Amino acid sequence: MSLPLYQVDAFTDRAFGGNPAAVMPLKEWLPDATMQAIAAENNLAETAFFVAEGNDYRLRWFTPTLEIDLCGHATLASGEIILNHLDKRRQDVVFHTRSGALTVWRDNGRLVMDFPAEKSAPAPDSEIPAVAAALGAEVQALQRGWGYIAVLKDEQTVRDLKPDLAAIHALPYDVIATARGGKSDIASRVFVPKYGIPEDPVTGKAHCLLMPYWCAVLGRTTLFARQVSQRGGELWLTLTGDRVKMAGHAVLTVTGQFHL
Repeated sequence: MSLPLYQVDAFTDRAFGGNPAAVMPLKEWLPDATMQAIAAENNLAETAFFVAEGNDYRLRWFTPTLEIDLCGHATLASGEIILNHLDKRRQDVVFHTRSGALTVWRDNGRLVMDFPAEKSAPAPDSEIPAVAAALGAEVQALQRGWGYIAVLKDEQTVRDLKPDLAAIHALPYDVIATARGGKSDIASRVFVPKYGIPEDPVTGKAHCLLMPYWCAVLGRTTLFARQVSQRGGELWLTLTGDRVKMAGHAVLTVTGQFHL
């Protein structure tokens, strides 16, 4: 059996930037163990699989080690493949997922996604020292949602981090390190070793958590964000109620066949 395979760099307008995702359109679902094995073989942060459901699609995401409930960059990559390669007549596509219906549409050369906002609350002060030690930097504020939001002094501090990934893995939550940006509104890096990903290059799901926090701090609902990992990426974000509109570019870098 041969299956189509695409690799897309998401949240970037250039090859070798952003976050690479594998995208595999399927006519019907493979066994879960097979999809997990394919994701491990691809060895990217996420591999996205989708199957048509009427005019929409069912979308699932796998890291090299497990299936996850929400992924931004692999959704953007899937939208890129459908809207700009498989069916260029479409203006939008709806994906049905574990996190509900997610719509992707074209807007002035970018793709825009509609995602659920994620809430956070201040973490106990007693948890700050362990997070600071794992990051190797002073933490000025610590929020807790699905992961920690560790607010640091400035963007350069975020860029310079050399975290202890074993210590981050031992924490009860993964860590988003963030600060006000230099040439952006906010900057961040994301460390998720529990998902088999030491550092995620650009993370849509993290910005679902960052947006409500930073919008409250900055008093705005529209922000430009940079994820300042080695590959780097850019996101244009709008908070509307309990939803985050997340826009970015995507670049197709690989097409091929996966042989089973």
